[in-house]
Amino acid sequence: MQRVLWITGAGSGMGRAVARVAAAAGWTVALSGRRADALRDTASEVTAAGGTALELPLDVRDGDAVRAARARIVEEFGRIDALVLAAGRNTPQRAWGDQRIETFHDVVAVNLGAVVTVVDAALPDLRTSSGVVVVVSSYAGWSFHPSAGVAYSASKTALGSVARTLNAQEAAHGVRATHLCPGDVATDFLSQRPTVPDAAARELMLTPDDIARTVQFVLDSPAHVRIDELVVSPVSQR
Repeated sequence: MQRVLWITGAGSGMGRAVARVAAAAGWTVALSGRRADALRDTASEVTAAGGTALELPLDVRDGDAVRAARARIVEEFGRIDALVLAAGRNTPQRAWGDQRIETFHDVVAVNLGAVVTVVDAALPDLRTSSGVVVVVSSYAGWSFHPSAGVAYSASKTALGSVARTLNAQEAAHGVRATHLCPGDVATDFLSQRPTVPDAAARELMLTPDDIARTVQFVLDSPAHVRIDELVVSPVSQR
């Protein structure tokens, strides 16, 4: 029986790498993200890895779209066995002195609100399948980092509580959640920093495939094993 993984933020970076590695490991993947063209590229990589992909373009802030996507996955495959929630946002204007409150709310909506929305939509299916939830947070969600920003730090730190409440309240159904906290990863997300790292700095960072292998370790763990939190960082992390 083929297991089904729903990935948000699947159009690039860590989400795309997770899709490719999971497909190679035998998972069917449902791909969500805002850009339909980027999802097509991810789906092509999944197909090249011998996997099956369902493209579901959406904005994770749109609850109706999220619930419709969940219904489509169940209609197509009959089940959802795992979530990897990799959609995220930050802004270069991230300090109290230069942030815009509208942007603050948008960052929190993507990083925190959308995670809860997707989990809430898929939870009945995860209860049935004793499913796994991997919440892609941040090193800043594990250890405070002043340069990460007001909205980003607050929203990513809160994801630890989201994972903990799932584990505390849904263990009877076999649901397991992991708060995954990557350090610096060389992806396009770096363009949202006030000072964008150069090529030399990126060479020292983790790669999306490093994170995908870590996620696959969680997904492949036996049903009696729960990995509450994982921090993965490059040797250069400060």
